Amino acid sequence: MTPEPRRSRVAYFSMEIALEPTVPTYSGGLGILAGDTLRSAADLGIPVVAVSLLHRKGYFRQLLDQQGNQSERPAAWSPEQLLEPMRPSVAVTIAGRQVRLRAWRYLIQGVTGYVVPVYLLDTAIPENTAFDQSLTDHLYGGDAYYRLCQEVILGMGGVEILPRLGHHHISSYHMNEGHSALLSLALVAQRLGGRPLLSANESDLGVIRHRCVFTTHTPVPAGHDQFPLDLVRSVLGVERTRALEQMGACLGGVLNMTHLALHASRYINGVAMRHGEVSRSMFPQYPIRAISNGVHAATWTAGPFQRLYDSHIPEWRMDNLYLRYAIGIPLAEIRQAHMQAKEALIKEVLRRTGRKLEQGVMTIGCARRAATYKRADLIFRNRDRLKWIARNAGGLQIVFGGKAHPQDQGGKELIRRVIDHARAVEDAIQAVYLEDFDWQWAPLLYSGVDLWLNTPKRPQEASGTSGMKAALNGVPSLSIMDGWWVEGCLEGTTGWPIADRPGSAEDEAYEAGSLYHKLERTILPMFYGDPDAYARVMRGAIAVNGSFFNTQRMVSQYLANAWFREEEGEVAAKDPPVPAISP
Repeated sequence: MTPEPRRSRVAYFSMEIALEPTVPTYSGGLGILAGDTLRSAADLGIPVVAVSLLHRKGYFRQLLDQQGNQSERPAAWSPEQLLEPMRPSVAVTIAGRQVRLRAWRYLIQGVTGYVVPVYLLDTAIPENTAFDQSLTDHLYGGDAYYRLCQEVILGMGGVEILPRLGHHHISSYHMNEGHSALLSLALVAQRLGGRPLLSANESDLGVIRHRCVFTTHTPVPAGHDQFPLDLVRSVLGVERTRALEQMGACLGGVLNMTHLALHASRYINGVAMRHGEVSRSMFPQYPIRAISNGVHAATWTAGPFQRLYDSHIPEWRMDNLYLRYAIGIPLAEIRQAHMQAKEALIKEVLRRTGRKLEQGVMTIGCARRAATYKRADLIFRNRDRLKWIARNAGGLQIVFGGKAHPQDQGGKELIRRVIDHARAVEDAIQAVYLEDFDWQWAPLLYSGVDLWLNTPKRPQEASGTSGMKAALNGVPSLSIMDGWWVEGCLEGTTGWPIADRPGSAEDEAYEAGSLYHKLERTILPMFYGDPDAYARVMRGAIAVNGSFFNTQRMVSQYLANAWFREEEGEVAAKDPPVPAISP
């Protein structure tokens, strides 16, 4: 029988959480990070409880035709077979009506047996209208009205239901992105105990602010949810909308969920050193720190490398810092583990696509969400030069993957371009685009390629974690100097940088030229001509980046700096005062 968790003190709210491959309650990096965070919290025995939505119809399954046109179908799954239904239900007011919700529980068990409970909120209960029952069906689906209703359920419904589920002593509410920021309004109402919302004073808001932590994940404007005030009034009502205006969350006639979360939190962080800098320039009135992202080491390390680490550094699962000692693993064993991982990838690509990759050919991996700023097609900017490099430096194979949001036409066009490019270079380069790239594909790709490629447009990469997963499997990166790679790149030790023209974020031709130069003059000659030197870079990626860019270190930093930084109820003197809500 799975042990019950101790009394939770941290409530972690996220619109998406990746729990396991068969539970499609995530879309990509944000959800993967949330799941990895909670897995490490369980490993470390930290009293955390998590709240998300059920997403009965998941995100979507991706279908690609021969031209690269993406279509979508629901990601069907059965919560009844995988989750535990919880008895309590609560109601939230949406557009003047009562919408009831309940929770399903998933338990994450850590390496020592400690358990972190995750509650997925569900409105598909008979008391609700058909529309309200659908509100927890689709992740990032529907229009602005649907999305705002979902954010009421997540933030306000989550605060309401946690005590009914036995979690009465939460000292920190952590908002993973701004989707759950309405929890701050629910905490104000909870503190007032039935008094009018607009009667809250500066002291009330200071106490609420002291209990909230916010992680912002994107410098891209589209990543910050905004809702017109007319819509907010229709969903939340006049009093709650006025309270949000007084809290400084409504600018230019819209409710900005990022501004609400910023204003309501005593601790705010970006997800990499560079992202912290960019966020402070975007929101200079707030004290934004940085805690660099990581990944859950045991989840994203492929079998051959798990066995290798178990043999040489068996402490690595309990203490990821022990991966530093991978620097002493013999190079031959690094190469052998990688060969096994590459064989597994080649076998699965052949089974699922009919395309035959070669074991001895340099294979590049590039699988990210298909968004235009991630520029998966940058490597094809000069196709003739790329083909010349492949023919004269030993050969190239490239494996792509990634979904575009159903409403992101630019992302869908990006997929079509990549597939068009792949077809145009097929006389010199084997390039494959994996359909429906997901959690089941990811460990094979992160461990089975020889080089990880990442080409976002600066400074729009907040962190990125795919290269971190690759590093755990001895795969070095070739990447634009943005996000986590600013911290992780030690040239020739953990991978290689793609140079940018000083002072310019627009010169794609220069960046593509640097990419080609690194491939032609450094990486391919080393891969084909000096396998030991390449294996040393692989080993360096594990020892330097694998030992640091993991959620065990990240969660420990949250623990020390954000979650339990001060005694409950004590407002830090250095934090700026919170403007009062006045009638």
